[in-house]
Amino acid sequence: MTTNFEAREILLLVILIILTLLKTSQSGGIAIYWGQSSYEGALTQACATGKYSFVNIAFLNAFGNGRKPEINLNLAGHCNPQSINGCNILSDGISYCQGCGIKNGFLGGKSYSALRPFGNAILDGIDFDIELGSKLYWDELARYLKGYSQPGQAVYLSAAPQCPFPDRFLGNALKLNTGLFDFVWVQFCNDPSCQYRYGGINNLYRFVE
Repeated sequence: MTTNFEAREILLLVILIILTLLKTSQSGGIAIYWGQSSYEGALTQACATGKYSFVNIAFLNAFGNGRKPEINLNLAGHCNPQSINGCNILSDGISYCQGCGIKNGFLGGKSYSALRPFGNAILDGIDFDIELGSKLYWDELARYLKGYSQPGQAVYLSAAPQCPFPDRFLGNALKLNTGLFDFVWVQFCNDPSCQYRYGGINNLYRFVE
């Protein structure tokens, strides 16, 4: 029997959702996306710099409706999620980052290892970087994922909307004041109206109040 939530997932044609390693911080910090270049070094190297409060493992580009994470996970040459051991090689890296105070399959669970490309590592949350697909139900998905929080093991959610507000895809999820997103980092890129240009930051001023 298909639940309403599962039926709505079918409407999500293509999504970009990022598995997040999260470092607890009382102030602003730098967030980066790791996993899209084989030249960026190992995950442990990124965390060892001490420069970042948030390290997002990118990307899981499709989910739901029976699609398996090891097929839709794209880490651009760092590992092959569809191989026998998947991306288990990153398990130690995730643990290392957590040991550095940067928290981080998927969000626990008891699925057998074939469905856990990061082995036994448990990530701390999920980042919504939605650039394709449906504009609906992201607030409901956020609420659903937040429901996995347990005492002593919160599930952190973050959003990466484009700079024009409201965001084309996450507008309702953010406008409705759901209170479900712990962090929001605005993308000042990929949009000529507000992206940073070398030698000039005038576009950025339009979005700073």
